[in-house]
Amino acid sequence: MKSLKFIIKNAEEIMSGVFLGIMVLIVIINVLLRYFFKTSMYWAEEVATICFVWSVFIGASATFKHRMNIGIDFIVNRGTPRVKGFVKIIVDVMLVIITGYIFYLSVIFTKIASIKPTAVLGVSSAVVNSALVVGFGIMTFHGICFIIKDIKEFALLNKKGVN
Repeated sequence: MKSLKFIIKNAEEIMSGVFLGIMVLIVIINVLLRYFFKTSMYWAEEVATICFVWSVFIGASATFKHRMNIGIDFIVNRGTPRVKGFVKIIVDVMLVIITGYIFYLSVIFTKIASIKPTAVLGVSSAVVNSALVVGFGIMTFHGICFIIKDIKEFALLNKKGVN
């Protein structure tokens, strides 16, 4: 039960790591095959690229989940707790709007690209592009959770009468 909670809590980090691991393994095997056996796996570059794209977008949602995205908060940190809380909510709303819009655009983009096959394997380009849908969908979900959490914290600050 504990391990299942850990897996669910860290699903994005695990998925990103798995894609990164597969990518590195494929590249290493392909380099060794070329160097020692003068042959290669014709599909290795495409699969490694697909794994890289998935790792990047799932990893981006993991950093977003931990609020590790870059921010300049020099001025905000000088404000009162109430000002900090208010600015946090405004930023969260803006991020949900942005990530939600990119999620929407990525759904359209993936739908359009689904009829185009990849160059080597000939699978639908949606395999690659759906990483955008998943990544920005998860970011939007986390953003909504941030808004709810920050509104609760802001309400608690107001209830306590903290400036």
